[in-house]
Amino acid sequence: MMKHYDYLIVGAGLFGAVFAHEMKENGKSCMVVEKREQIGGNIFTYDTRGIQVHKYGAHIFHTANQQVWEYINRFAEFNHYINSPIAIYQGKVYNLPFNMNTFHQLWGIKTPAEARHRIADQIKDLHIGDPANLEEQALSLAGTDIYEKLIKGYTEKQWGRACQELPAFIIRRLPLRFTYDNNYFNDPYQGIPKQGYTAIITQLLKDIPVVTGVDYHHFIKNQDSFTFGKTLYTGMIDEFFEFRLGRLEYRSLRFETEDMPDCDNWQGNAVVNYTEKKIPYTRIIEHKHFYYGQGEGTVITREYPQDYQEGNEPYYPINDDNNMMRYHQYRELADKQKNILFGGRLGQYRYYDMDKVIESALQLVAQENRETPIESYFPSNNC
Repeated sequence: MMKHYDYLIVGAGLFGAVFAHEMKENGKSCMVVEKREQIGGNIFTYDTRGIQVHKYGAHIFHTANQQVWEYINRFAEFNHYINSPIAIYQGKVYNLPFNMNTFHQLWGIKTPAEARHRIADQIKDLHIGDPANLEEQALSLAGTDIYEKLIKGYTEKQWGRACQELPAFIIRRLPLRFTYDNNYFNDPYQGIPKQGYTAIITQLLKDIPVVTGVDYHHFIKNQDSFTFGKTLYTGMIDEFFEFRLGRLEYRSLRFETEDMPDCDNWQGNAVVNYTEKKIPYTRIIEHKHFYYGQGEGTVITREYPQDYQEGNEPYYPINDDNNMMRYHQYRELADKQKNILFGGRLGQYRYYDMDKVIESALQLVAQENRETPIESYFPSNNC
């Protein structure tokens, strides 16, 4: 006899895992299929000599939502890591985000008034009205020195285009902090799970059948052992429809990881950005510093932005007008699908921080369990 599941979840990343866990808690049977050979999506981590390596780039959990913070802490113990990256431009080191330390490193000034005056003078001399592109937007917010040294090269590497060719909305605002504060995020809740992110996904998917290394379309066409009530698809929405309306555009990343068992501390910080365009990578991650130097030796990863091609991983949606018009056409097709749900950054063609992924997944759970408010999924409301 064929086994029936209430939900087939396509994708074992954070969105799919949260949805599967909560639907199981609500008495629904779930099965998960994952294209990659391992669970976790882009937050997959693995252990090397006591160092949790972030295989697909640095992931730092941060949120202003206390309920989301309490929710994720049900599945792992977090450390108190605070993201304080640095940037290197022509051999000189600058603190990020842009703050009084950065301004002192740029100009030798010491007070917020001096910094504001220097930036205002540079902006005034540019005579930019309504910014027409990313370059004008950044210049109108931060002035010439910050733009030329810390924004221009990094951004052009990240997006593969000149800043004059990029839309202004990519940089709607720039955080200029007139305090000596290197904390990159303003969120009150920050940290990284001590045992890595894969441990969280493992807990979320406990007792739920998971099949890895299987493409969704191949799985559906070639299996005859299961039936499903509904499907949650967290892959690329255009791929689900076999690209019938054309492909949505993404930027991708290539990771070059180097294991250094005989080196205890390679760069002295978890995240170092390289903002010169001639340096092909955007940043180097030294993973052990996410965990306060724990582990033997060290592991570093260089991140190289690249165009998305089939076979690469789609990381950043290019949400310009043409792509958004195409996405909305796909969304109209999706809305007509019976018993098919779409979620996550690929299914919804948007960039999500991890806390927003959790919120969105729980909202979909609440929608599926129509009489259950989303608040009930947070621990502080389950006393």
